[in-house]
Amino acid sequence: MEYGYKKIDLFGRSFIQKIALKPPFDFDFPVEDRACFLYVLNGELRYQSHSDNFNIPSNYSLLLNCLHPGKRVQNADSNDGEVVIVTFHPDVLKKIYENDLPKILRPSHKVSNQSGSMVNNDFLIQKYVEGLLFYFENPVLVDEEILVLKLKEIILLLAQTQDAETMQVILSQLFSPTTYSFKQIIEANSIEQVGIEELAKKTNLSLSSFKREFAKMYNNTPAKYLKNKRLDKAAELLLVSDKPITEIAFDCGFNDLANFTKSFNDKFHVSPSKYRLDRIAK
Repeated sequence: MEYGYKKIDLFGRSFIQKIALKPPFDFDFPVEDRACFLYVLNGELRYQSHSDNFNIPSNYSLLLNCLHPGKRVQNADSNDGEVVIVTFHPDVLKKIYENDLPKILRPSHKVSNQSGSMVNNDFLIQKYVEGLLFYFENPVLVDEEILVLKLKEIILLLAQTQDAETMQVILSQLFSPTTYSFKQIIEANSIEQVGIEELAKKTNLSLSSFKREFAKMYNNTPAKYLKNKRLDKAAELLLVSDKPITEIAFDCGFNDLANFTKSFNDKFHVSPSKYRLDRIAK
């Protein structure tokens, strides 16, 4: 239940909102051509979508686009909640950047349909939100030039987070709404340093739905299939590359050399080093 609401517009579109909520509350995000940065000031929110289900505590934030249905937030505890929402409209972004979009808004090279992600707690983002609160309390100081600077500032901060690549995937869909097939995402990420849960997020499916779809398409479990793909790629690189075995293992999605060596030996009945030497000798 909403009991306090403030809003600041930019170019006639909703830009910043500050919303106070009393439990129980439940909000479904409408399907629209926009993205949102949602920062939890007080309380704890629960975010749910087709691919994710997690809590967002105070001083943490979420970035999502609203191009796909099924996204919602609700209270995760019995306390009052308070959030700040910054909205990204494609037409507003094009206007302020004059079609020279920064990298984070351009099409990503990542093959992913991920449409939402929690943003790591960041001191600079906290300070940014504190600055927004100042303008809510002092609306006479707000003008168009300041708002344009605040919009560019949050874009810059998201581009500098640890998950900048994921931020780019989510925001760039506003301008390049490419939807990849399930198989395209699997094949493109099969030898990356990507876990099963993260791969499910890239397909925009829950973990259980992802596993069901995977079994239906590949008649195998994700773990077994991906391990085989990565070992086959490693075997190929051992023959055509002079890279150290440790580097090849990492490039093929293994972050532990001992595990890679054992898995390689189990599949090919020879160690990686001997596999390379034997083939060279032939």
